[in-house]
Amino acid sequence: MSITKELIGLYWRIGKMLSEKTSLELWGSKTIEKIAIDLSASFPGISCFSHRNLKFMRQFADSYPEGIRETAVSLIPWGHNVIIMQKLQNKEKRLWYAQQSVGNGWSRSTLSTWIESDLYSRQGRAITNFKETLPKPHSDLAIQMMKDPYNLAFVELEKNYREKELEQGLIDHIQKFLLELGQGFAFVGRQVNLVVDEREYFVDLLFYHLKLRRYIVIEMKAREFDPKDISQLNFYMSAVDDHLRQSEDKPTIGMIFCKTKQNFTVEYALRDFNKPIGVAGYEVSLVESLSKELKEILPTVEEIEAEFGKKDLKKEE
Repeated sequence: MSITKELIGLYWRIGKMLSEKTSLELWGSKTIEKIAIDLSASFPGISCFSHRNLKFMRQFADSYPEGIRETAVSLIPWGHNVIIMQKLQNKEKRLWYAQQSVGNGWSRSTLSTWIESDLYSRQGRAITNFKETLPKPHSDLAIQMMKDPYNLAFVELEKNYREKELEQGLIDHIQKFLLELGQGFAFVGRQVNLVVDEREYFVDLLFYHLKLRRYIVIEMKAREFDPKDISQLNFYMSAVDDHLRQSEDKPTIGMIFCKTKQNFTVEYALRDFNKPIGVAGYEVSLVESLSKELKEILPTVEEIEAEFGKKDLKKEE
């Protein structure tokens, strides 16, 4: 048995004892505080028996009254459990995030980020044809891989942004984008050049999934989904399979991220289509653009840099 499992089990048993004593023997709030002082005196240097932590232990036992032995809760560090208890009230969600933490090796900060972005409600919710076009277990993994909507709030754009600006924002925050995409994604390139019949074509974003062993073509749309997008993506997927795919790679998967979508339109566009494609929405942070008058008054970045350059030259003189 791991140290973590033993420790978490101990905390649950202490919490259960505190909960039972509080309810059956009518302990007051000061009693737990006194116990914390006594334990700290008996075990100097051990901070886990603080008043605050004992209250968490009691909450922990109350959150899982039937026990934790057969759950992922017993396998994650105490700090993870505290975050889950503080941020979530629903038991099903708590168990789900604990299981995901075990399966994906999430750190405390990563766990907190996923909870705040409501991954539970987004993962596996995109519209796809993966069940029909991918063999198991790849189909299940690919379905869980996709989210809807994708949380791209780390990208700040003006209201009428263009696709190129969206792409650049994602590249500027590629680490955050990879985190949102999920485990297994490796970035290959942006505007990847493909030559077909002596004509150049450019894939918006190209990734490789290490578990699925497949290239993943992602097309970004700064507008509503259009059924014609499927045809364009199909073309790129075929070109990637012919030009980049190696013998050990599986056929390419396609993903479309669109500003808005009508679900029935997406479902009809994917029906009977024989290549694996998923369609999802996304959310970015919209910022107010500067007025034309203000833009004319404020100096540009280039002008500011030039001014600093002049000052540096004067110092050298």
